[in-house]
Amino acid sequence: MKAAKTYRARILPSNLEVALELDSIAEQNEGPSRKERLVQMRMEALDLMRLFKANHPLLIGSVWRGTIRRGSDIDIALYHDTPDQIVSVLEATSLKICKTEWSAVTKQGRTESSFHINIETANRHKVEIVVRGSEEAGKTRRCEVFGDTLKGLNIHELEMLLRENPTKQFIPS
Repeated sequence: MKAAKTYRARILPSNLEVALELDSIAEQNEGPSRKERLVQMRMEALDLMRLFKANHPLLIGSVWRGTIRRGSDIDIALYHDTPDQIVSVLEATSLKICKTEWSAVTKQGRTESSFHINIETANRHKVEIVVRGSEEAGKTRRCEVFGDTLKGLNIHELEMLLRENPTKQFIPS
C-alpha cells in the first residue's frame, strides 16, 4: 500500500499475484537446490509429524505449497489441549527448542489462541509448530496469501506425495 501510494498506483496486484511472482523469483535465483531443499524439508516434516500422529498433524505453509525460498520454515499444525505435553515430547528428542509462546489473534470478532513452538532440526531448518485446541481439528481455514482453503497435508498424504511427486506445488489456479 505504501509503494502504491508513493507511485500513485491505482491498480494493485492481489496477494496471489504477488505470491506467484515471488515464487518465480525464488525459482530463478535458487535453481535446482531449491527443489532438493523442498524434498528435504518435507521429509523432516514427515518425521516430526509421525512423533505427533495422535494429534492430527498437518503440514501447512510454504513447505506444503512447495513455494519455499531461502529462509522458509516448516509449518506444522497440531491439535492438543495440553501444549506442555507436546513440548515434553520434543524435549525428549535431539531437536533444539528455540522459543515457546502463546499467541492470540482476533478474526471476525472471535479471538483464537494457539501455542507456538519454534524448533531447529539437525539440518538447521527452522520449524514452527502451532498447537491449537482439539476442538479446532478439522475446521476449515482460509489462506491469507492465496485466498483458498488451507488444506495442508496429513501424514498419509505427505508419504504419498514424497513417493509419487515430491516437488509438487499446491497453488490455486
